[in-house]
Order: sequence, then structure tokens, then C-alpha cells
Amino acid sequence: MTDIASAKVLILATDGFEQSELEFPRDQLRAKGATVHVATLDGESIKGWEGSDWGKDAEADLKIADAKLEDYDALVLPGGQINPDVLRVEEDVITLIQGFVKSGKIVGAICHAPWLLIEAGVVEGREMTCYKSIRTDLKNAGADVVDQQVATSRGIVTSRNPNDLEAFVSKLVEEIEEGKHARPAA
Repeated sequence: MTDIASAKVLILATDGFEQSELEFPRDQLRAKGATVHVATLDGESIKGWEGSDWGKDAEADLKIADAKLEDYDALVLPGGQINPDVLRVEEDVITLIQGFVKSGKIVGAICHAPWLLIEAGVVEGREMTCYKSIRTDLKNAGADVVDQQVATSRGIVTSRNPNDLEAFVSKLVEEIEEGKHARPAA
């Protein structure tokens, strides 16, 4: 078991992340005492997407290629259409996601971010939710798709959209505090 105040959480993102889906979990987890690092493709700041235009920058702590699985208790994947679509073709991203799942560490994905879980091959047989436009993708990849604020399956937490952020973060905290979850390898 890991107290949230001593937990280390990694967020993977690139330009085009949904502003609130990175900022809210990052800020709420930090407020609860967790150490939260944002990793980007080049280790530089990234620009969010807010409403119908570009949003604010988010500072990066490290390059995704330099992130080490053993340094973290949990992984958070924010959505937005652009962010996960760009990241899902990056080998370092997919390998890291697979490592988190295989090790039983907590993984959270919101909105379009389950595209990354699909690409990593870790959704089959799991109850999951996502943004409505990618539900068919998730179903075709073998997930049991539900339409609810949060779905949790053996340590993988998914949510639909920014309206679900409070429930998403609350469930992430609960899962992190429960610790590693046994599940089939990715």
C-alpha cells in the first residue's frame, strides 16, 4: 500500500493535450502530497488545447525516453484528440505503458487517452470507458465498454471527459493507495 502523500506519479503528454485533463490531475495529486512529473517527447514544455483553440503551456520535468518505470507508482494519460494520437505511434510511450500494466502499477486514462491503451494491447477483457467518439475503437480492441464517469479494471482507471475529472482523480487516489494490482501481462 502506498499513501498518496508519498506516491510518485508520471504524466505522459505532448502538444494538444486537453488542458484540464493534464492540469486537474497534476494539481490535485500534488495538493494531496504526491510527487507528479510531466514527461514529454523532448523534455520541453508543451501546449494544451482548451475549447476550440490552443491553451496554455505545461512545464515538463523530463523526456519520455528518460522516464523509468521503477521510479513511479502510477501513470496518468490525459486525453484531447491530438495528444494521444501523436503519442500512440511513439515506441517509448507504448513500451512504458506496457511496463506499467505488466508490473501491476496503476494506469489512468481519460477521454481519448484509451487510444494509447489500445495501441499498447492492454484493453482486452477489461471494463473501460472513454470519450464517445472512440468507444467503437475500444470495443473492437476487446474491452467491455461502459458509459459511466469512471471504470476500473484491475488497476486501470478510465473516464469519459473533463466533466468526470473529480471522479477520475478520486478513483486514481484510491487505486494508488491500494497498491499494485495483479493482472495478466501486457
